[in-house]
Amino acid sequence: MIAEVVKANELHKVDPVFGQPSFNDHEQVVFCQDKDTGLKAIIGIHNTTLGPALGGTRIWKYNNEWEALNDVLRLSRGMTYKSAISGLNLGGGKAVIIGDASKDKTPELITRFGQFVNSLSGKYITAEDVGSTTADMDLIRDVTPHVTGISEARGGSGNPSPVTAYGVFMGMKAAAMHQFGSASLEGKKILVQGTGHVGETLIKHITEEGATVYISDINEERMQAVSAKYGATIFAGDDLYSADVDIYAPCALGATINDDTINRIKARVIAGAANNQLAVEQVHGRILMEKGIAYAPDFLINAGGIINVYGEIAGYGKEEALRRTENIYNTTLEIFNHAEANGITTHQAAMQIAQQRIDDRKKESAK
Repeated sequence: MIAEVVKANELHKVDPVFGQPSFNDHEQVVFCQDKDTGLKAIIGIHNTTLGPALGGTRIWKYNNEWEALNDVLRLSRGMTYKSAISGLNLGGGKAVIIGDASKDKTPELITRFGQFVNSLSGKYITAEDVGSTTADMDLIRDVTPHVTGISEARGGSGNPSPVTAYGVFMGMKAAAMHQFGSASLEGKKILVQGTGHVGETLIKHITEEGATVYISDINEERMQAVSAKYGATIFAGDDLYSADVDIYAPCALGATINDDTINRIKARVIAGAANNQLAVEQVHGRILMEKGIAYAPDFLINAGGIINVYGEIAGYGKEEALRRTENIYNTTLEIFNHAEANGITTHQAAMQIAQQRIDDRKKESAK
């Protein structure tokens, strides 16, 4: 029987699951399926050294299941380092539900997913992400306590997007300070790619500071609405990566800094909310450094959301969440200084500091 499976794999050229390049010593990957609701989900638990794995649930219409697996592996790994560098006693996890949130999401599907989360007994704590909402978290809360980002009416911290955007704003100002010698964004030309909840709030902040704002989004209707609301200019060129701007803020999906785009980027600062912006971290981080582009590591500056929902676990409120998120400015400057002093990329610098905290905890636990 085993020989037949091996032969079938060779015949159909099936890639081994653990051979996927995005596996990074993940502790656990859970595949969830329910035929009655149409649920197909994957929960990735990367590391729980610092605490239970917390990360949002992304609902997305992936091209195939391998793409969904790759996304959840990369995202859950990023959550480990996001929590570590933010000083939170949390590990890294993430979930993806395969489907179109506008068509396939139902209360029954979300509830069933919550039951799968509950079956992990607190090793994974979920929250909202792309395609999911605070209302969805409330539904999940009906079947498990292992969820954050529930509505304020139910005693939760509510939508984390505004706090996420505030952290990105702080990180952007720190990157500007490093690159231009001033944290002020007044007069700076900034291109925001993605006008979702986080992107829109970031647009609000930088507009109020006096930046010249350009926006781009695949959702034409939403982009038009945000443009009208804040007076932002819709980017009209064919290639947004070669746009003549000071700052590029990727706030949609990841991997926009890749082999195809990196040599076209004219911006001198990259600071945005999207996860996993570097398609290949070691390669593209190094190219950005060599080009003199100041890259604010995404998992550092977009940590405001997790800082906000962690308050539901640690017992602090919105004011403390904002105070901690504001400190992203100082941490970002520290990362730039550490990278410069050691001749490494900012991504490497952030990873080193985050990994050191994890290693220190392992040593403490081993005593």
